[in-house]
Amino acid sequence: MGEKLKLYGFNNLTKALSFNIYDVCYAKTEREQRDYLAYIDKQYNSERLTKILTTLTDMIGAKILSIACQDYEPQGASVAILVAEGSMVPAGETYLAHLDKSHVTVHTYPEYHPETCLATFRVDIDVATCGEITPLSTLDYLIGSFDSDIITMDYRVRGFTRDMNGNKLFLDHKITSIQEYIAPEILHRYDAVDTNVYAANLFHTSMMIKEIDLQNYLFKTDVYELPPKVRLEIMNNLRREMIEIFSSRNIYSL
Repeated sequence: MGEKLKLYGFNNLTKALSFNIYDVCYAKTEREQRDYLAYIDKQYNSERLTKILTTLTDMIGAKILSIACQDYEPQGASVAILVAEGSMVPAGETYLAHLDKSHVTVHTYPEYHPETCLATFRVDIDVATCGEITPLSTLDYLIGSFDSDIITMDYRVRGFTRDMNGNKLFLDHKITSIQEYIAPEILHRYDAVDTNVYAANLFHTSMMIKEIDLQNYLFKTDVYELPPKVRLEIMNNLRREMIEIFSSRNIYSL
């Protein structure tokens, strides 16, 4: 993030990161659907999600105040962590207090379409911080923590603070794109598109995996057991599903 700015008083900027991933799978038979549920329970249960969020909290230098988590039937989970970024600072006989409570949350949403036999699982992570802390430095960790076919990210900075000369600062760090905070080797695996509104300090990036290894989308079925025509049909359905999610609109299902 570079050198810290010298500010007059507290940094009152609020920074919010919304990180969403979509994991698409193919599950046609009853056995494959059971395997899909077992996969979801293993990869996206509240215990594992809590570990991911606590590591993220440590990475941004925040202190955990409380954790609430819940698993759902037949699958899905939610975790919410209240964090603090500072404490009351004594100044002589008075105390300077800063509203420093922020939060990190994650929610999962399973979905299955019987006609295409595609199962889509969405994970939403929201990180709200205030002051000098920014969650952008955790993006490589978050992307690496999940099997992500599509990733959408929104980052917004609200409010303002002042430098030592009294000038208002509506951003305390340089940013032109969320992609600047993602490792090149990760970006190389995805197609990425930005939609940024610089006047509002609003930044959006969508990413879609470039290469599909069909074996990774099947459950306990060898890809070569399937006839070439079936493999091609599954690949087309997977890619169409990903393109529509990536584009945020119906393209093939109208």
